[in-house]
Amino acid sequence: MGDLTLTTFDWVPEPPRGYVRDLRVRWALEESGLPYRVESVPFRDRKPEHFAHQPFGQVPWLTDGDISIFESGAILLHLGNRSDALMPADPRGRAEVLEWLFAALNSVEAASLPWSILIFSGITGDAPAYGLMDSFLKDHRLKHMEPVLAGREWLAGTFSVADILMADVLRLINRFDGLAEYPACRDYVARATARPSFAKAHADQMAHFAAADCKTGA
Repeated sequence: MGDLTLTTFDWVPEPPRGYVRDLRVRWALEESGLPYRVESVPFRDRKPEHFAHQPFGQVPWLTDGDISIFESGAILLHLGNRSDALMPADPRGRAEVLEWLFAALNSVEAASLPWSILIFSGITGDAPAYGLMDSFLKDHRLKHMEPVLAGREWLAGTFSVADILMADVLRLINRFDGLAEYPACRDYVARATARPSFAKAHADQMAHFAAADCKTGA
């Protein structure tokens, strides 16, 4: 394995700051203690090289020597394989982390992302699309996460990449008060984001985009 480089945008508008998905990778890298550096690509003018690393023109991606990995879940899994601080070594523990990592992406975020896009778009209240997605997220996802998180501190025994991903997914829901009726989910997010590694990752992301404002005069 080689040097680790995290690539994110050079700038984003204010609303997504603190929620851009390079935060998940920053958080995992801070938890692991693995040395890394951060590089930027233009937000407004995405070049062919960007699409060569991330075919949808998004961020983040991680380079590890001559390996380039996109998608935050895949990157977290890669880092989990490099660090015992992010993934247990025993097969049973690894299996638990993997199932919850994919549950965060395929079950919870798959429901929360369209819900949050509707809110960002101002489609709420009595709008049929919002009612449908709100019910799906809360009745079929959060309702089932609540007893799970009420019964454990972390998803797979010890803190892992599964918690980084799940907590970040739930954090966005909480931003729009979607966890108001789910105290165990709220407490879980609070526990996860109280970790020094999250505080460092969040502060670094906010500082990264603030520095871009200074350069552009925004």
